[in-house]
Amino acid sequence: MKIKVLGSGCKNCKKLLENVTEAVNQIGLKAEILYVTDMMAIANSGLMRTPGLIIDEKIVSAGKVLTVEEAKDLLKEYL
Repeated sequence: MKIKVLGSGCKNCKKLLENVTEAVNQIGLKAEILYVTDMMAIANSGLMRTPGLIIDEKIVSAGKVLTVEEAKDLLKEYL
């Protein structure tokens, strides 16, 4: 599984990265987690609001800091 957290490097973006990483660890997933801060890459992804979460090239969350539980629920849908 390939997971991307997209954001500008702000507090909320870093919190989403932290929560997603914790969710992956709690579930025990083998996943590649990337933190994308390049604004051109974010724009090219189609994401309109940050922070954003992309799982296997599909935007699954935008403009929201997911809790660990919310992130776990989303990740489980892609197992």
